[in-house]
Amino acid sequence: MAPDTHKLQWDPELIAKYNINGPRYTSYPTALALTTGFDHSLIPAAISQSSDTLSLYLHIPFCHKLCYYCGCNKVVTRHQHKADIYLDALAQEMALYAPLLDSKRINQLHLGGGTPTFLTEVQLSRLMALLHKYFSINPDAEISIEIDPRSCSDDKLRHLRSLGFNRVSFGVQDLDEKVQIAINRVQDTELIRHQVALSRELGYRSINLDLIYGLPYQQAASFAETVAEIIRLNPDRISLFSYAHLPERFAAQRKISDSSLPDAPLKLELMQLAINRFVGAGYQFIGMDHFAKADDALAKAQQAGKLQRNFQGYTTAGQDALIALGVSAISQVSGVLWQNSKDLPDYYRAIHAGQLPVERGFSLNTDDKLRAALISQLICHFELDVEAFSRQWRLAGFWQYFAEALKRLQPFMEDGLVEVYAERIKVTDAGRLWVRSICACFDAYLSQGRQRYSKVV
Repeated sequence: MAPDTHKLQWDPELIAKYNINGPRYTSYPTALALTTGFDHSLIPAAISQSSDTLSLYLHIPFCHKLCYYCGCNKVVTRHQHKADIYLDALAQEMALYAPLLDSKRINQLHLGGGTPTFLTEVQLSRLMALLHKYFSINPDAEISIEIDPRSCSDDKLRHLRSLGFNRVSFGVQDLDEKVQIAINRVQDTELIRHQVALSRELGYRSINLDLIYGLPYQQAASFAETVAEIIRLNPDRISLFSYAHLPERFAAQRKISDSSLPDAPLKLELMQLAINRFVGAGYQFIGMDHFAKADDALAKAQQAGKLQRNFQGYTTAGQDALIALGVSAISQVSGVLWQNSKDLPDYYRAIHAGQLPVERGFSLNTDDKLRAALISQLICHFELDVEAFSRQWRLAGFWQYFAEALKRLQPFMEDGLVEVYAERIKVTDAGRLWVRSICACFDAYLSQGRQRYSKVV
């Protein structure tokens, strides 16, 4: 159900109180829990126990230019042949997984990065041929790709459609030139308008536009113009991400001066502006960072109580059924998480040795699994049926089990952000902005490495 945006609380006191460093909960535990020394034999066992249909993610790390805000795993290069070497390695990784996935079908395929449109049309054709060679992809599968408008010609957009891609996500971030210069990502608004229109003409069934708030030099007036243009472009989905400034972790972010960044009240104002205007334009506020038209699959899944969350964010394809290929990619299947090597030389070394390039992993215990299920329910649907949850997990004494979480929830209850009853938990409309902080009350790992997360606003 869509929130009443008039009840969202844009209160500076709440910012000071609840704007903690916390995870985005694309998984629980988060990727920080993954450790070296992971038992690789857990991978085939997890896949064999999984459902018959899985999602597949491929990480394409290459970019032609460095965007200063970006915290993704990437390789900035002008040498196109490096992608051919990478595709060779991906082919070998696919061959290693193919016997494990022989009886499985792929119902969702996503190319992320980096910049997947770094690949040429010939390289994209080769990649899709490899995927069809090694995996069984459903004819009606969702096949999506992240696009940098600067690296996607009309011919490439047409070629992607001919290869079976049916969803596209354009990285817009902000349309203001001063902001674009500060983040080293200058792209013409007319180019984005043209590519969105062409995508619609070519029959892509879903178009997503990415925005980021909290970037250098963003102001309410200029960001309002960006939001207005996004609404005119009429995408099916909108992603509105909070910029996470972590220069100690991401070297490129050191090129962004702290003094150029919006302070917390202004950042909240930018989010408020965007939420109010997107909802006013008829979009459903899916959660922390997504909006969708009412007839979109994400919106329908939320309305039906079936929305889930995985390493790609909100999803309709299952949160515990994701195989991820490529450097740094993270898989999650049947309660087991594993991540490939983050460095390209290490990734290649493992592949050339005929081994899965897995560097770290984690196997969830029963407590992890039930907390993961609880957090996913709250972050996707903002309420939890305590009695049904307890029956599902055979949990006697829910609030005795979560006694520590109940103590942490107390201030949220006092501020009207969450309602807690014996039989249910409900995040109020006012509390939706702080759902990450509310979920953190149930996180048994948060005290370990908490400072490494970004602020929730």
